[in-house]
Amino acid sequence: MNTYLQQYAPVPTALDALPPPPVGFTGREDDLAYILGVLDPDRTGEGTAVAVLSGWGGVGKTTLAYATGHAAQKRDWFTGVLLVDLHGYDPRPAQAEEALEALLRSLGVPHEHLPPPGAGREALYRSQLNLRQEKGERLLVVADNASAIAQVQPLVPSGHHGMLVTSRHRLTGLGRMRTVNRLQPEDAVALLEAALKNNDPDDPRVGQDPEAAERLASACGYLPLALQITAALLAQDPGQPLSERADALGGAQSVLDGLDDGERSLRTMFDQSLERLTPQEQDLFRLLALNPGPNISTLAAAVLADQPQPATERLLARLAASHLIERTPTARGRWQMHDLLRAYAHEQATATMDRGRTPRRRYDQARDRLIHHYIQHAEAADTHLAPPGSAVSARFTDRDQALEWFDAERENLMASAHTTPQAGLDLSFALSSYLQWRRHLQDNVVVNALALDACTKLKDSLNKAGVWSNLGGALQDLRRFEDSLHALETARDLYQQTGNTHGEAITWNNLGNTYRELRRFEDSLHAHQTARDLHQQNDNTNSEAAAWNNLGNTYQELRRFDDALHAHQTARDLHQQTRDTNDEATAWNNLGNTYRELRRFEDGLHALETARDLHQQTGDTNSEATAWNNLGNTYQELRRFDDALHAHQTARDLHQQTRDTNSEAIAWNNIGTAYRGLGRVDEAVVAGKQAAAMLAATRDWFYTGEAWGELATTLTAAGADTAQVREAWEQSAQAYTQAGADEEADVSREHANSTETVEAQPPAVMDLPEKDAASESG
Repeated sequence: MNTYLQQYAPVPTALDALPPPPVGFTGREDDLAYILGVLDPDRTGEGTAVAVLSGWGGVGKTTLAYATGHAAQKRDWFTGVLLVDLHGYDPRPAQAEEALEALLRSLGVPHEHLPPPGAGREALYRSQLNLRQEKGERLLVVADNASAIAQVQPLVPSGHHGMLVTSRHRLTGLGRMRTVNRLQPEDAVALLEAALKNNDPDDPRVGQDPEAAERLASACGYLPLALQITAALLAQDPGQPLSERADALGGAQSVLDGLDDGERSLRTMFDQSLERLTPQEQDLFRLLALNPGPNISTLAAAVLADQPQPATERLLARLAASHLIERTPTARGRWQMHDLLRAYAHEQATATMDRGRTPRRRYDQARDRLIHHYIQHAEAADTHLAPPGSAVSARFTDRDQALEWFDAERENLMASAHTTPQAGLDLSFALSSYLQWRRHLQDNVVVNALALDACTKLKDSLNKAGVWSNLGGALQDLRRFEDSLHALETARDLYQQTGNTHGEAITWNNLGNTYRELRRFEDSLHAHQTARDLHQQNDNTNSEAAAWNNLGNTYQELRRFDDALHAHQTARDLHQQTRDTNDEATAWNNLGNTYRELRRFEDGLHALETARDLHQQTGDTNSEATAWNNLGNTYQELRRFDDALHAHQTARDLHQQTRDTNSEAIAWNNIGTAYRGLGRVDEAVVAGKQAAAMLAATRDWFYTGEAWGELATTLTAAGADTAQVREAWEQSAQAYTQAGADEEADVSREHANSTETVEAQPPAVMDLPEKDAASESG
């Protein structure tokens, strides 16, 4: 015989059945299996089986508890279920004594035999459970909606009975913990459809517009309660398309306004959770809404709260225990908030600021502190990305730590750049090298465009030319060469107007690089020559050498290798004069590539080995890897494929150390060509696929096209079937098209459409010519 209990606030009374899960219960298979594993009577270990389900309001904890109770009953694990709602987040939560009274009455204890509140009542409860156990009965106690351990601890059954507890807090120490998270997108759509069809079995809306259903589920944050409320509102308006409802949620002043069906409200549930916090915890929750990005570090939260870091960390941990925030799963010391809770926190922060001038000033100051923190740290981290020998900030121990910080904070920094014109300008300079390094090329364009806007708003003509120049470089990295040209020409003209010949010369140098990419080689020569002459006039020998170096790269494209040799030798000699070892190594690297084109392979090896050794001396690991890569290319020309393989593998390993994914991918491509030269075609195919995948991931579409073409040639050499080879050529054509390289795309497309097998080609290695550091905008 089963026993059931339900509470009518605040004291429970018995019901005849455990409430069934709502229609559409789905997506909880892993959670269900975990909890059943805790409740299984055949589990190993001794003691009461207690599972604690925690999660934010509306995530479906109660539903999961009911579903678990039913599943356990079907397995005949329990002879009865006791259910008590502790109303932990109501204005008057049920006390443990009240819950014990209801549980005892449901166990058959007459009212007149109930002891007064206290230890006697708890002792009688345990005695009753022990008697049931002696009779061979096993009961499941479900304590729903608890807010504190004190509510639950006296209810924990003894012996072999089981217990399920649900709470918006992590009630540690009671039993096995399980955090209930939002649904997966496909499960959220399934719940929405089931709820709609429960109201009207013929409701066709999800099937008719699955894309709108996905948008609606996303707008509901994949929370079961939000989805149930939305389904109820849709049921009230059977003619409303899902797309209209999704647009309404997305366009509302607050998404929470659209998640209230008159009986249930997500905002009310969040209010209940907030009211359970201390004033300090409430204040920090509201302040976290001021962070412009998706997550925040403990240090940044301490800056925001203007509190010591240890005290802030304790408050953050309590907010996490209340499931109002959560630890990010990928990094320690970082915290994030569900989108709907973020919307709620914004409401709370706005309401606080609207109370008067004093709270608004306090919140404004908190936001300013946070943005200043981000800018200061970004500027400090940027110093570690400068060429070896440059002064670095002591905020970070080394380049790796600086890159790790940038990686963790990138989204916050990009969001911060949108907050004020000054933040946009400052962060454009601090982020440019990092974004280029990590190949976040579109972000680099965006932040420089923001900075350009800022210069106009701030009437900052001093920095405007520099920002235009940086924007030109960012657009060049995206292979948007016409746009890059416009930006750089604008920068050049502004520098000319202000008489800043140094900035003008650097911009001419960058213009030359863009012209070269556009294959406007005569214009490129003119630009680099102009840059060279201006630097000569300014007695800036190092920058003059940079212009010579890039001039040599253009001569190489024109296959004027003797002129290229002279240019790179001049650059090398000038850098030697200024004792700039790192840039001298750059010139040696490009000299080595030129010697290879002249088929002076021994001279090429000497030049590249010199470049490698000099980069080792200066500690420039990434440039050392570049030299190793080009050494490997020269070895391939000499058909010394074992040496080539060693060189390219060394380059790959060094690029992995510096986390330069793009250059590592190029090394993988060249490893593939070396394997092919050795006849190890299976390994060549693996390396080629790795290169193509990595280059596509970094969105370097031109080199992706080249890598797929190289892979197609390797597949041909491996005797792969025609369909595989054709697919590789098609991938090559698509990548080239995305890069805007139409001529190259047409060639790959011709190979793909050819009815004849394309003969295996000699290895097509990828060079890594180095632009001189001084060529970058300043």
